[in-house]
Amino acid sequence: MAASVPRSTPSRKKKLSAVYARLLAAYGPQKCFLSHESPFQLLVATILSAQCTDKMVNRVTEPLFEKYSTPEDFAALSPGQLVPLIHACGYYRAKAKSIIGTAKALVERFGSKVPETMEELTSLPGVGRKTANVVLSDALDRPGLPVDTHVKRISNLVGIAHSSDPAKIEAELCASLAPELWGEFSHLMIIHGRRQCPAGRPKCPGCPLEDLCEYARKNSRKKVKSCR
Repeated sequence: MAASVPRSTPSRKKKLSAVYARLLAAYGPQKCFLSHESPFQLLVATILSAQCTDKMVNRVTEPLFEKYSTPEDFAALSPGQLVPLIHACGYYRAKAKSIIGTAKALVERFGSKVPETMEELTSLPGVGRKTANVVLSDALDRPGLPVDTHVKRISNLVGIAHSSDPAKIEAELCASLAPELWGEFSHLMIIHGRRQCPAGRPKCPGCPLEDLCEYARKNSRKKVKSCR
């Protein structure tokens, strides 16, 4: 469940429903962008994805998972063994520490299985709410709404969330969206950010959310004034 879920309002729920419908119509159903064959592999891939592109993570994990694929495999590694294999993802020392620590915790505390609750997932080294939500929604078929930089930025631009805190944004969105839509909504927002609304240069004309977006509306008014 989302943290500190606020009360939903009819207007926010209606707008959020419209945003979801527009994005789904524009991009079609989406799935996780990180390649994986098990919940544990997705957990590792998501830890690696911090400050790194999904494309690069997939390039790194393809040979990595051919060699090591289970919690036991990673728990037996030393940082010196893992770092060279994940170096291209950046922040490799911290990520190696988190991955090995998480693998050991899974072996020692969870019978080598990835737990299925937010509380248990976030008790693992280096696993925050975003990573936990990715694993919940994309590997465990449970409600989860990951808030990455695209979701955070676009939610505020459109006006369906009003916070710089990812946990608060998650709560605002989850309060007005059906749980079974949380994961795909996050994916749709991410692909929208990549294709239509990149940071610093949103392409407002022709955007499927243009008439719903607070930023686009304000930007349009500014252009009208400047033309007078």
